Order: sequence, then C-alpha cells, then structure tokens
Amino acid sequence: MAKTKLEFVCRECGSTHPQWAGQCLECQAWNTLEEMVVSRANASKPEILQDLPPSKVQKLSDIKSENTARLTTGLSELDRTLGGGLVDGSVILIGGDPGIGKSTLILQAMAAINKEHTALYISGEESAQQVSERAVRLDIKEDVLLLNETHLEKIIKLAKDLKPKVIVIDSIQTMVTDGSTSAPGSVTQVRDCAAQLTQYAKQTNTILLMIGHVTKGGALAGPRILEHMVDCVLYFEGDAGGRYRIIRAVKNRFGAVNEISVFAMSETGLKQVENPSAIFLSNQATPLPGSMVMVVREATRPLLIELQALVDQSIGNPRRVSVGLDQNRLALQLAILHKHGGIATFDQDVFMNVVGGVKVNETASDLVVMLTIMSSLRDKVIPKDWIAFGEVGLTGEVRPVYNASERLAEAQKHGFKIAIIPKANTPKKPMKGLKVVPVEYLYQALQYMSENT
Repeated sequence: MAKTKLEFVCRECGSTHPQWAGQCLECQAWNTLEEMVVSRANASKPEILQDLPPSKVQKLSDIKSENTARLTTGLSELDRTLGGGLVDGSVILIGGDPGIGKSTLILQAMAAINKEHTALYISGEESAQQVSERAVRLDIKEDVLLLNETHLEKIIKLAKDLKPKVIVIDSIQTMVTDGSTSAPGSVTQVRDCAAQLTQYAKQTNTILLMIGHVTKGGALAGPRILEHMVDCVLYFEGDAGGRYRIIRAVKNRFGAVNEISVFAMSETGLKQVENPSAIFLSNQATPLPGSMVMVVREATRPLLIELQALVDQSIGNPRRVSVGLDQNRLALQLAILHKHGGIATFDQDVFMNVVGGVKVNETASDLVVMLTIMSSLRDKVIPKDWIAFGEVGLTGEVRPVYNASERLAEAQKHGFKIAIIPKANTPKKPMKGLKVVPVEYLYQALQYMSENT
C-alpha cells in the first residue's frame, strides 16, 4: 500500500506547507491553506505522458527565427486579441463570470476551425445533449468532435489516438487525475491537471484552450500558478445581463497585452463589433453638461469613449464615486483641479461614469475628467465635436501621452472638430477638418473651455 502524507496547499498561490497556519508564508494571504492528502507513489512522472516525443537540447544560435504560423479562429476580433490567431503548441486560459458567453464563443471558434482541422471539445460540466442544443441555437452545422469526460488519463489517451489540432477543456476545474487524491476542483487537482495537459500540448504541438471559473472578486479560481503555466490569459468583461462583451488579454506570449475585442450577444451567438468606438458614444441629439469624449488606447487600438460627470450639492460628507475609473486617482484629480484650476468641490458630491462599461486605467483621461467636472459644476455644455486627452501632473502641467497621432486620426475619422491635447503632442502637420488646441497647463484648457462654450 502506498504511503500517504498530509500537506497544506494555498489556494491562491499553490505553495505547500508542512502544517496548517493562518497565513500563507509565500503570498501572505490569510485563511487560504487547505489540507491535501498526497500519495508518495504518484510523485513520479505520470505514466500516460511517458510515451510522448522526448525533449531535446538545442543551441540558441542553431534556432532559426521564423514567422510563427497562425491558425485563424474564424473570428477576426478574437484573432486580434490573440495576436493574430492561434499558435501551434500554445495553451490559452479563458476566464469570466458564469453565463457571460465563454462556452458560446469557443464553440463558434471550434466550428470555424473544424472546417479544415480536427477540433475536440471536452465538456466536463454540460451533457452532450446540452452542448448539441447550444450548437443548434447558434446554427452550427460543423461536426465538432464532442466528449463528455472529466477523467484526465482517459482524455489524454483519446487525444493520442485522434490527434486533434485543437482541444478545448470546459472547464479545467472539473478535471480529475489519478495522480492526486484531493477532491475535484481543489488546488492540487487543478494544478496537476493543468500541468499534464500543458505538457501534452507542448510536446505534441496541439493547441489547448482551457475555460476556467472565476472567484467573486473576478480572478481566476484555483492556484495562481495556473496563469503562469499558460501562454495566454483572456478575461471576459461586461455584465452577463448586458449585450456587449469585452475580451481582454491580460497575458500573451504571442501578442500585445491588454489588447481587447468587442462582441455583442445575440440570439444566434456572439457577433463581432468591428467599430467599438460607436457603441461607447451616446447618441443623444442635444449635448448636455458634464459629458465629453476622450481617446484611450487599448494595446494597438485607439477607442473613443464618452465620459460623464455629475457634480451636485452635498448633504453631509461629500461623496466621490467613479465607475470605470480609479477612485483614488479621482481624489487626486479633484485636488489638482482645486489647486491649479481654482475650482473647489469640497462641498460637492462628484460622480464619474465611463459609458459602455469599459474600465479606463491610463492617465490620458486626466484632462477629460477635469473638463467634465467643470462642465457639470458650471453648467456649461461641451460641444459634441470636441475631444481631449492628456495626463495632468501635480504641478498643473499637461503632460504628453503616447501614440497621440493615432488618437487624433481616430477622432478625425469620426468627424470631431476640436481636440484639446498636450502641447508636446502637437502634430507636425495640420489635420484636415480637425483643429488642434495645444495646452501646456491645466488652466489654459479650462480657460479655452470657458471662452468657447
């Protein structure tokens, strides 16, 4: 009989401890250690992987640089987020809230891939009947290979026989392996199953897509090491009850990080939104105070996004609420606005909202935030054909941002007439139909707005 021992594994970072403690010594998280029974007999390499092609040592100078071949998913927006498509031997982890459309998107992609390559869809959560009914709703006519199984050794054995080009695991938290005696979905099971599947994909040049659950905080459930194992991590953003879905690459070894793709949920599946700027702008006929358009940069894509502000007389303690923006940065922007713009909001409630549910993290939004706050406070309407971007420093200077020329080109394409931008980002040549207003300090932007609205 194989000897067993007890270990305590952190569900956040996957580190092991010989005894229980209230705090993980590696990641400093509290109450995350779980008791696991480990069999010493299973410590060696899993038998199911022992007949894979052996690894070989190569000199770095002998490896020729070649353009990596990409396999299209049939969805150009998804290909953009992946860096141009799927790479042989790559492992992609996809996370998102329940019901947001992870399985729908992957099934649509598998149908497109299956036209020329073999695709194997492994469902550990839904029955074959449920997956088939979804395919009917999506009007998918391709015969994608489907397997209902959660036992990892059986899955790898079948994959060796079929040799599919792409394998989908839905979801990694439902998989179990004989190499671990812990419960399905536990830290040890998820880590061991992901490690074996990744090793199989790398040594056979198979593309592996794993769907993962997320926690209440929106992070991928399971050990943190899961994200380090894979080549690409995609997150679904957006409300499951809303129409639009944003897929963001938070890690990508074959493309740009923070690249996004936008989809709209319909009765027949997820539809690509090829002009995302149009959905992030309100279509109100009459412009109102407290609204302005900014140009943000998401990896390689410039986006026009509307920012709204509401400033109202406070009753009691003033509130600062921001949706889609960093709340701590909002407090910083209000202090700069008071010190260098002479606009006090200490007795006002300030509410900020980014239209469309997008999260804006870059500092290029500073100037627009301050202009919309002034617009709402002074009841001044900013014309619909104005845009702005720029970082505002603590001393009131408007600092330049990167890729300004592409931001201006995006605004020009959508018919904007006035662009308030940092002086250091002034284009060398005038832009047809777009008047550029360069500002060096915050007060200059506020003064221009006061005189022209």
